[in-house]
Amino acid sequence: MSFELAPFEGAVGAEVRGLDLRDPLPDETAAALRAAWHRHHVLLLRGQTIDVEQQRRFVRCFGELQPPRSRPGERANPDVMYVANVKIDGEMGDLPEGDMQFHADQCYYETVAGGAVLYAIEVPKSGGHTMFGSTAGAYKTLPPDLRRRVEGLDVEFVYDYRQSAYPRPTETLKNAPRAIHPAVIAHPVTGEPLLFVNRLMADRIVGMPRAESDALLQSLFEHMERRELVYEHVWRVGDVVVWDNLGTIHARTDFDPAERRLLRRMAIKGVRPVAYRRTVAAA
Repeated sequence: MSFELAPFEGAVGAEVRGLDLRDPLPDETAAALRAAWHRHHVLLLRGQTIDVEQQRRFVRCFGELQPPRSRPGERANPDVMYVANVKIDGEMGDLPEGDMQFHADQCYYETVAGGAVLYAIEVPKSGGHTMFGSTAGAYKTLPPDLRRRVEGLDVEFVYDYRQSAYPRPTETLKNAPRAIHPAVIAHPVTGEPLLFVNRLMADRIVGMPRAESDALLQSLFEHMERRELVYEHVWRVGDVVVWDNLGTIHARTDFDPAERRLLRRMAIKGVRPVAYRRTVAAA
């Protein structure tokens, strides 16, 4: 089973054409999809009609499923999250305010999600888009002196979806999950360098005075959120989007809360990020 790949203009993303996800994918097709995903970091498949089990099967083309870490024990399907402002089968969806700031899922844990698959079931007439920014592109376009500086730094990520919006109130941080990761990581498959910070969850640079840390992080946020590094996805019913959670940051745009937005999300199990080590040739 072959497919056509149409890369987007810009730093990230490609559309996959010619696949019907109701059908099992041959191993060679799944391998080709993984290779495209590692290269483009975001894949879009339009016009799909899939149930929960068909989505699970597709997610397994990219890795093991990783259940959501929020609301443990509350979900009818433990590996399924509905990104929604409505109830589904009596279960309220998740739509945190913080999602409107760029972030990487679960980066405040030692093991970070490898990616996720979103399937659009209902979408508003306008707004509710998802923006994906390239962390590889952000690293490549850093000024050389800043690139060398951030490569040796570690960042503490902190967040609590149940209590914290953006900006985070300091009193909610005491018991929030947190983890320290390198500011520049190596992609776990390709080895390419990725700028691994994000506005929502990167709290501080370890060992740096707070004012200096805040100023440096702000400059990094502004750099990696530039429009030329971002693909903005306008959802249609039947869209399936697969994104690499290390190769991108993502954020949601606002929409009318009176309109319904319902996306089914399943996450791909990840790894603990490791620091990128520049070679002499790369220097």
